Amino acid sequence: MSDMFRITLPDGSVREVAPGTTPADIAAAIGPGLAKVAIAARVDGELRDIGRAFDGDATLALVTTRDEADALEMARHDYAHVLAEAVQRLYPGTQITFGPSTDDGFYYDFAPAADRGPFTDEDLPAIEEAMRDIICADKPLRREVWDRATLISRWRQQGETFKAEWAADLPGDEPLTVYWSGDDWLDMCRGPHLASTGKLAADAFKLTRVSGAYWRGDQNNAMLSRIYGTGWLNKKQLDAHLTMLEEAAKRDHRRIGQEMDLFHLQSEAQGSVFWHPKGYVIYRALEDYMRRAIKGAGYQEIKTPQLMDVRQWEQSGHWGKYAENMFAVPDIVPDGEGAAPKVAADAGWMAMKPMNCPAHIMVFRQGIKSYRDLPLRFYENGCCHRNEAHGALHGIMRVRQFTQDDAHIFCRDDQVVDEVRAFCALIDRIYSDFGFKYSVKLALRPEKRFGSDADWDKAEGELRDAVTAAGLATEAYGWEELPGEGAFYAPKLEWHLTDAIGRTWQVGTLQADRVLPERLDASYVGEDGARHRPVMLHRAIFGTYERFMGILIEEYAGRFPLWLAPVQAVVATIVSDADDYANAVAARLAAAGIRVETDLRNEKINYKVREHSLAKVPNLIVVGKREAEEGTVALRQLGSDRQQMMPLDDLLAMVRRDAMPPDLARA
Repeated sequence: MSDMFRITLPDGSVREVAPGTTPADIAAAIGPGLAKVAIAARVDGELRDIGRAFDGDATLALVTTRDEADALEMARHDYAHVLAEAVQRLYPGTQITFGPSTDDGFYYDFAPAADRGPFTDEDLPAIEEAMRDIICADKPLRREVWDRATLISRWRQQGETFKAEWAADLPGDEPLTVYWSGDDWLDMCRGPHLASTGKLAADAFKLTRVSGAYWRGDQNNAMLSRIYGTGWLNKKQLDAHLTMLEEAAKRDHRRIGQEMDLFHLQSEAQGSVFWHPKGYVIYRALEDYMRRAIKGAGYQEIKTPQLMDVRQWEQSGHWGKYAENMFAVPDIVPDGEGAAPKVAADAGWMAMKPMNCPAHIMVFRQGIKSYRDLPLRFYENGCCHRNEAHGALHGIMRVRQFTQDDAHIFCRDDQVVDEVRAFCALIDRIYSDFGFKYSVKLALRPEKRFGSDADWDKAEGELRDAVTAAGLATEAYGWEELPGEGAFYAPKLEWHLTDAIGRTWQVGTLQADRVLPERLDASYVGEDGARHRPVMLHRAIFGTYERFMGILIEEYAGRFPLWLAPVQAVVATIVSDADDYANAVAARLAAAGIRVETDLRNEKINYKVREHSLAKVPNLIVVGKREAEEGTVALRQLGSDRQQMMPLDDLLAMVRRDAMPPDLARA
């Protein structure tokens, strides 16, 4: 019995098995039903192939399709391998590189053969059909460990230069594993994989697009063809996802922004937004709303410089972490009157701020602060710049120049939990005003970080305590802890919004930081007369105005609530005889604070109705000769086929009420 392995199951029972036994064998021994649905195993917590033999004594949890997160990750990884095999079957001479699973699917990067150009979307149907053939063939997926030199030699002999380079660069002590698909195709991979290609659903995937990608993400390397796909456990899941993608395309903020004339982007200012008058109306409405919210919560608004000496960023630690994402400029001096400026020989460097926190500490440090002064809450609509890669930019969702609704709370240790609880209440009220539901996550210490373990223990504990006290650390709020995902200086609470079509967006954050106050020498005088370091709570609710605007455009599909709509009403005439009355109606609305336009064109009213509906005007007020004589209007509201006849005074009262921002309507 000493040669047997002891395998502990989730219920605490132990099975003694011979070497060579696999999780699949244990599933079969428990019962045929489990053997049929088990697709993988967690052995001592590690996800493994169900057919991989045990190495020794271990804990075992069998994974089935009901364990959706694990099942989806494995299926998507398998789809990527099947994609690679299909491409090489159809297009001999194509080199494979690597292809991971993603949040909703998979991709694989290829180096096309020299005699053909990059892959295009037109290639996808044929590749999909070849993938289905491989899946239906139910080819076994078999793991092997190879000698490094042997594997590198094989890749080179087959002309797989990218795979050979990758294998040579992996850590020397890492075993190199390959997976065979049947007996005729293999790829280098850590795994795990399903038992065979037939475990995938042939009707639950779709290839979606082709793009370019640099080998290993370096623009100095070869350009590859990246083929994307989405993969699911069954056709029902795929259909639901494709429906969501169709709806997302209709809601794309870039398309709607152009149709509604809200903003534009152009190459002369990569990653920066040109706000048009209508878009800036929404932007200003959000600013006004947030200013009212933070004033009511006891914040003081400040403004800090765009450029600061690089030495300040070195001291804060940001230069060492983010230098490649910061825009730095030399300090220049004039070279005589009328001459072009030049860089001084001893010039220092200035950097545009990628975040506001060091500048807020500088404000805090002006003058002596007492324990009685705390908490101090500084707020800034702070414009920041980050040197994002061109390929990472995405409409107004990911830009280089952005404005944060940024604030920092300087408080004592005994005030942290109460301040975090107050912030939780504030953010809940704000997200509710926009109709969002949300989940809350706690991102914990990363491997590389500043500060002592004791400080991290304390900060993480405070955030847990505060969220628990606020009633948010529950399944109903999607509470989850994320190991290793905190900032280098602080753990972080994250608020993930769920939009109208089920997508999630990480927006609000709060970080409990004891590192930056230490590095930048922020202090206050305590009750004992000694100097103490404040805790610095970094917090944002919108995140950035640009990204939040993009989320709102897609959430509402351009049909903004009345208080945010750039044009809240249009007064349109049926006949020219009503022009004077239309202008008078518009004047009354404008005097009531409504953003109103008139449409006096000599066009049919049905044409005007259709045009303003496409422009997503919430209220179309139609007037003709009869309305002018009776002092009434015909109201058509966006999304409704009904036309309401009402006195002008009733219209004014209704529109004024509906256009009230939600926070003012509560007051």
